[in-house]
Amino acid sequence: MFNIILFGPPGSGKGTQSEKLIAKYGLIHLSTGDLLRKEMRENTPLGLEAKSFIEKGQLVPDEVVIGMISTAVDANPQTNGFLFDGFPRTVAQAEALDKLLSLKKTSINSVLFLKVNEEELIKRLVNRAKTSGRLDDADPEIQKNRQQVYKNETLPVAAYYQKFDKVVDIVGEGSIDEIFDALCKEINARNTATSVNSL
Repeated sequence: MFNIILFGPPGSGKGTQSEKLIAKYGLIHLSTGDLLRKEMRENTPLGLEAKSFIEKGQLVPDEVVIGMISTAVDANPQTNGFLFDGFPRTVAQAEALDKLLSLKKTSINSVLFLKVNEEELIKRLVNRAKTSGRLDDADPEIQKNRQQVYKNETLPVAAYYQKFDKVVDIVGEGSIDEIFDALCKEINARNTATSVNSL
């Protein structure tokens, strides 16, 4: 099982590249937003618990999210691996995820870090707003704040995984295909134990 975290700031292209990687390598996409919606839709105990927090305008606690990830991992024992997108967002979440995966006799193999300069990120997000219809995306000041929150809260996750030599920097500027090729090259290099091309 080959597990990847696709990491990078808002606007770095994680969504686009996730889809391509999942299609190529047969990975299961673990987006915590999707998991939350699924559990709530199915009225599972975890879904109902999450709903109670959301209805009060509170964040869903890490242990509830980790519980949902645990369920998803258990439901897919034959998968080639998982691609984590938008999680972990904090060092506490990264530690909890590592603990969970260790119990499942697996681990994070690689953290692929899409590096894009801030000016380019803000430009991309403001342009995206023109098609997404999200008015707050069109405000460069709001985007600057989002980048700051990312730097303060989420960037330390990369430092955490750096200690275990799991972070690979990928230039996130260029064409979609160029970035995808760079990601694939790193996955293939890191996954020599099992021939990733046969995934």
